[in-house]
Amino acid sequence: MTQAGALLLLCTALLLIAGGKCDDICPALRDTVDLFISGSHEAYIEQVEKYNQNPDVLETADILKSCVDENLTPQDKQDALSALNKIYSSSLC
Repeated sequence: MTQAGALLLLCTALLLIAGGKCDDICPALRDTVDLFISGSHEAYIEQVEKYNQNPDVLETADILKSCVDENLTPQDKQDALSALNKIYSSSLC
């Protein structure tokens, strides 16, 4: 998978929890995205459910996590986590 593909999947995962509960959005996003990239399938779905119980959103989260688990290489995952660490260290977050 290309880095652009990995970034697209990452952005899609962020959209799943962007609606509602904006207090503490950066820690919530950090936890969810970390699980999306490197966590277990079940842990990621449980995290998404904390913020959105819409069945369509949960189905999409399930499909996306399966896609990530099946297609991202360990190097792709490490690259994505490295990029996120830069974002997390930003004063805007």
